[in-house]
Amino acid sequence: MNQTSLGFSSSRAMAGAGFMVLAGIAFAGLNVVTQWLTMTLGFPAAATAFWQYAFAFLFSLPFLRRAGLSAMRTDYPWRHVVRVALAAFGVGTWVSGLAHVPIWQAIALVMTSPFFIILGARLFLGERVGPARWTATAVGFAGAMIILDPWSASFTWAALLPILSALLWGASSLITKSLTSSEHPETITIWLLVLLTPINGVIALAAGFAVPDGAALGLLVLAGVLTVFAQYLLTLAYTVADAAYVQPFDDLKLPLNVFAGWLVFGYAPTGYLWIGAVLILAASLFIMRNEIRRERETAAA
Repeated sequence: MNQTSLGFSSSRAMAGAGFMVLAGIAFAGLNVVTQWLTMTLGFPAAATAFWQYAFAFLFSLPFLRRAGLSAMRTDYPWRHVVRVALAAFGVGTWVSGLAHVPIWQAIALVMTSPFFIILGARLFLGERVGPARWTATAVGFAGAMIILDPWSASFTWAALLPILSALLWGASSLITKSLTSSEHPETITIWLLVLLTPINGVIALAAGFAVPDGAALGLLVLAGVLTVFAQYLLTLAYTVADAAYVQPFDDLKLPLNVFAGWLVFGYAPTGYLWIGAVLILAASLFIMRNEIRRERETAAA
């Protein structure tokens, strides 16, 4: 009995880790495609975000058909609208960032999102933030400053776009967290799928709309496929294994994106990246382990 249970748990853990790693590979591929579109082909960033998620929406229609629009029934429609709008602006700033800064720098800086979530949870949700979490947050932001290197002559304001994206995605995650206590996961997902494309469309129209053709069209279709594929793998990872277990494997997105950027664009990260990245990763892992310990203490009490 114990051996069977252990084997089952181990297989689920391995599957969760595998799905998370595959999701990281898919996201790295997506970032390469996005940077090629915006930086190499010069396709507008806002239009890139719109078409990427428009194609992703089309590929997601089978899921919407199964769930049905009745799953959108909610008591908090405007909260969903604000949440998706923040996510859409986060996507826009992320794509704009990839149009100006190397993948390795963008992905390292966007990993500051958990620290913005901690600050927001304290300011807007009234959650208690102890000295350990404040210290970890400060260390994480110190790592981001090392990677940004704002005091150097090579610094550009475009390098702040991934951090702005992390801030917007963190705010969206806080609203999602507030909704999970009263909304079904299907409701939260469908509102995102239904609203993201039109909101991205409005942003693209304001920034200058563009219709793709040729290589740009093919790459945008590929971006849509990779978006759906990556999100599906991410969902599988959290479904088959505990979030606390698979989350560290999500941090592999940094070396995966560094490798992808070097392979395709020849980007060679500076030594400062690894110093800052170690601080961000260490702070994130510390926060995760601290939260697991607190949950166990609460459950045992």
